[in-house]
Amino acid sequence: MGSKPRGGTRWKRFAVVMVPSVAAAAAVGVGLAQGALAASFTVSGQQFKVRAGHLEGDGFAQYGGVDEGYTDISGSKTTKRPVAISTFEHAKINDMCQSLKTDIPLLGTVYMRLEAGHKDPVIADQLYLDIAQLDADATFKGIDIGVAVKDQSKGPAVTDKGVLPGGFAQQADKAILDDAKQTAWATTAGTFKLSGLSLRLGTDSKMECF
Repeated sequence: MGSKPRGGTRWKRFAVVMVPSVAAAAAVGVGLAQGALAASFTVSGQQFKVRAGHLEGDGFAQYGGVDEGYTDISGSKTTKRPVAISTFEHAKINDMCQSLKTDIPLLGTVYMRLEAGHKDPVIADQLYLDIAQLDADATFKGIDIGVAVKDQSKGPAVTDKGVLPGGFAQQADKAILDDAKQTAWATTAGTFKLSGLSLRLGTDSKMECF
């Protein structure tokens, strides 16, 4: 029996997954070969950016998966993309920004920018993030690295039917992310409360969150 980690574990920079890239790529690659699908809907052909000044999440788990989505905004073809699925039972997010860049024929580039959580935090329950890239200052409490996907017990239930039951996962009692910047393909949540919501459209590239 291995001993459980004590206290917190801190990484200065947190990439797509918190494990050696070779192991992560292998886990996601096997999921792709098996057709393991993450989001339960066909994902758009656009990535979006999310920045969070501070995120505190209880019941964290992460494992590899694949999103099936459109190749571009025409919606004519689909493809499969590997993602790191990060999940939280409950999360509080301060100073959240979400932005999307869209190139529209005959009109040009339009940006959408959404902000929330500047005064009261954004609250999310049963949160699933399908991530392509993430950088942050991260601290994890009670972390288990290398647990099987089907045996992860700290995060929300694994809802993706194609995820390999015995595949690699990691989990923690609590995850704290500061100055988080991520690009993602999809987000789902049981509840998502955005306090002080503000949404704007414009053509200035400075509207992107980062």
